[in-house]
Amino acid sequence: MTDIRYGIIGSGMMGQEHIRTIGLLDGAQVTAVSDPDEGMRSSAAFMAGQGCAGFIDHADLLQSGLCDALVIATPNHLHHQILLDVLPADLPILVEKPLCTTLSDCEDILARAAGRTSQVWVAMEYRYIPPVERLIEAVRSGQTGTPRMIAIREHRFPFLKKVGDWNRFEHKTGGTLVEKCCHFFDLMRLIAQAEPVRVYASGGVDVNFLDEEYDGKRPDILDNAFVVIDFDNGMRAMLDLCMFAEGSSWQEAIAVTGDVAKAEAFVPGPSRFSPDGKERHSEFVLSPRDTKREIREIVDVDAAILAVGDHHGSTFFQHQKFLAMIRTGGVPEVSLEDGMKAVRIGLAAEQSAKTGAAISL
Repeated sequence: MTDIRYGIIGSGMMGQEHIRTIGLLDGAQVTAVSDPDEGMRSSAAFMAGQGCAGFIDHADLLQSGLCDALVIATPNHLHHQILLDVLPADLPILVEKPLCTTLSDCEDILARAAGRTSQVWVAMEYRYIPPVERLIEAVRSGQTGTPRMIAIREHRFPFLKKVGDWNRFEHKTGGTLVEKCCHFFDLMRLIAQAEPVRVYASGGVDVNFLDEEYDGKRPDILDNAFVVIDFDNGMRAMLDLCMFAEGSSWQEAIAVTGDVAKAEAFVPGPSRFSPDGKERHSEFVLSPRDTKREIREIVDVDAAILAVGDHHGSTFFQHQKFLAMIRTGGVPEVSLEDGMKAVRIGLAAEQSAKTGAAISL
């Protein structure tokens, strides 16, 4: 088959992870990148390989005719306008999370995408972390019995340095509970197979970036929070986020507890933050209420897949499915509506953390 030609809009850290990942896929190549930052644009084009064109503006990339599919990996606050520009091209799109930084912008994109022939997939790659997939399989197959509680803990490193320092401010990110945590709210909806009705959060800016200042403004993004969510089927979920805990044994620990057993996924952080700089295996654990029968599995991921990104192979597995969708004409596993609903929960959590009030959805 002819290779699917990808255009990458936004060639910073995540854009370059997409480029490395696409390089592992059969039947795919990156033929164009766009970024106003010359350094990022040049390094991304070099990484993509000979013949990849670089553009300052995504409009020029669109007009080049070099792309069969697009990946949007720009800073969050630019997603809305870029989507407005690229939706009329009617090419398959993989847009990084969060879909947009405001609910009104998300709703606008859903309305404008109606009637398109080509698909838009929101990049919620945490669904495809191998031990998380194993956990979801355990829940779906009834191994936990009826699920009642979801607990997600992410104890990790602070936000990394980005071009223009856009990830230091709520008005550009949507806030930490949108930027970082929409992944987890998406997972909660996916596991619960239900919609949230109430969100309560407590969070603060207590450790990270306290000595930083940009144009006279200090960073205002949360670096820790608890979030509790009630779902319309009676399930409840909790997020425990700490972004000054890079020494943790596991970066993510996700648990679903039912009336028969508890299923857990344990995910290490990127190798560059591990004590020895090496990749580690992830784990899946199933603990029936009779604890004598605990099942513990090492979840192995190919080293070449782990090496191309910071998300324990999930970006690769997401791209496999996205490419298959393009070739077969299928539907996105993560829809625009899914992306909007994850943002909605994150915005409610940000509001709750500010006001101290539970937010009804």
